[in-house]
Amino acid sequence: MADEATRKAVMVEKLLILGAGGHGRALIELVRDRGGLEIAGLVDAAPQAAAMLGVPVLGDESVLPGLRRAGVGLACIAIGNAEARRAAALRLAALGFGFPALIHPSAILAGSAAVGEGSVVLPRAVLGAGVRVGRFCIVNTGAILEHDVELGEAAHCGPGSVLPGGVRVGAGALLGAGAACRPYVTIGAGAVVGVGAAVVEDVPDGAVVGGVPARSL
Repeated sequence: MADEATRKAVMVEKLLILGAGGHGRALIELVRDRGGLEIAGLVDAAPQAAAMLGVPVLGDESVLPGLRRAGVGLACIAIGNAEARRAAALRLAALGFGFPALIHPSAILAGSAAVGEGSVVLPRAVLGAGVRVGRFCIVNTGAILEHDVELGEAAHCGPGSVLPGGVRVGAGALLGAGAACRPYVTIGAGAVVGVGAAVVEDVPDGAVVGGVPARSL
């Protein structure tokens, strides 16, 4: 039994979290609820405290090469801004870090749904048949992605957002909390959909829309 316990302990991979803000706290809880990974610490350029939820803040990104040499091989990125998240992924990848998809155990995923590397699916989110979540996306608490929804790289579906069948969300787009879409609309790359908006027609790349129905802001 002791040998088996030792073997399992050795198999637990270490993960760092880049970002010590609110999203970082959410990811600490996700990783703990998920199990199977050991959080090595947080990395942040301007931390507000020396630790968060009992996890130490190890310093800024200058500590990353040392962490990699020490055997920390995995990272998740707790940065809300899409462009900053993608840039951080490039820096971490250059150092040899891998990016697991992190899915909370309370999330519901169809067997045919797929979640890309570095993406996070928070509590009670629902991913239906054929859903494709790209790399480094955030599917926030309680978001619903119905059949055949596609999220481009670093897209973010806010808490309680609802994407019915066939919706396409471009890279880096953001849907605010409680936003909803008509089936089969397209949200362009880098677009922002405001909190509680109702999207009934395609949103161009880079547009900012809000309201019911959603209109350009």
